[in-house]
Amino acid sequence: MNGPGQVANAAADIPEAYAGRMQLYKNMEATLQIPWYYLAGADQYEHSIRLARPDLEPAKGLIGINIEPSKWRGALNPDMNDVNPLTITFFDGLGEDGDGDGKADILNDTDRLYAFSKQLRNFGTDEDNIRIGLWDYYKRDKAVSIIIGNAEIYKKYGRLDLQEKAFPVPVRTHYTYLNTWGSARGWGGRRIHEGTDIFADYSLPVRSTSYGIIEMKGWNKYGGWRIGIRDLNNTYHYFAHLSGFTDGLKVGHIVEPGQVIGGVGSTGYGPPGTSGKFPPHLHYGMYKDNGRTEWSFDPYPYLKLWERKDLAKKKN
Repeated sequence: MNGPGQVANAAADIPEAYAGRMQLYKNMEATLQIPWYYLAGADQYEHSIRLARPDLEPAKGLIGINIEPSKWRGALNPDMNDVNPLTITFFDGLGEDGDGDGKADILNDTDRLYAFSKQLRNFGTDEDNIRIGLWDYYKRDKAVSIIIGNAEIYKKYGRLDLQEKAFPVPVRTHYTYLNTWGSARGWGGRRIHEGTDIFADYSLPVRSTSYGIIEMKGWNKYGGWRIGIRDLNNTYHYFAHLSGFTDGLKVGHIVEPGQVIGGVGSTGYGPPGTSGKFPPHLHYGMYKDNGRTEWSFDPYPYLKLWERKDLAKKKN
């Protein structure tokens, strides 16, 4: 499960597809010297925004990178379905023939990935220049940071199948939770509750729910000691009211599902260090980025799913 209202993208989620995508990235790395994990990071970003946006069609092949038809053929190109690399170049289109068949086909995975990779290659193949190339392509700082984060995760593990999830506290311990998303909150002004509260014993370990990058760590007057982790699906996982953090965790670090990141606490509702204004609990929230904006959605169904899976593992 990746976010609200989403269905599984078969082209992205089966083992054969992972192998096919990796082969395409590796082939492009050999051809244009763009490290494969940057291509994987960008492609995963676009697969995710396709799933989160009703105005974007699902990927028609293995590659999720979307190039608008007008940009592919060239804005002034009178041939709406042009696949001729020469005329596309004449009209300043981005379309490329990546597989050597003489056609620049927007529906061809290799052609589309080659065209995208060449745009990055125009700026260079090291990380600093790839960041510049990504910004030139997406014109969005957040897109660049998410893609680079994805790339770092893929680089560390050397594989694409990193969708495992974990319940945020150890199962078969003393905790309880209900669906509290959307409930009214009054401290600091009227607002809705953007998460699920898991009431538990003080200092019970709090665990990362996914593979991801730590985007934020520190104090918030509402959330107390809190930490935010961005996963490979453009989902931001928010853990608040912690008693403290695991030693050594820093912004930019990569975490894994089940990795302990802190402890359940009762911090918040005041200046740094405020604690004890409510019973100890973990506030867990989920936020989806769709390439334009970010919004909160109900984590309760996901928590129930991850809890069931972790309980099943405990039985084995």
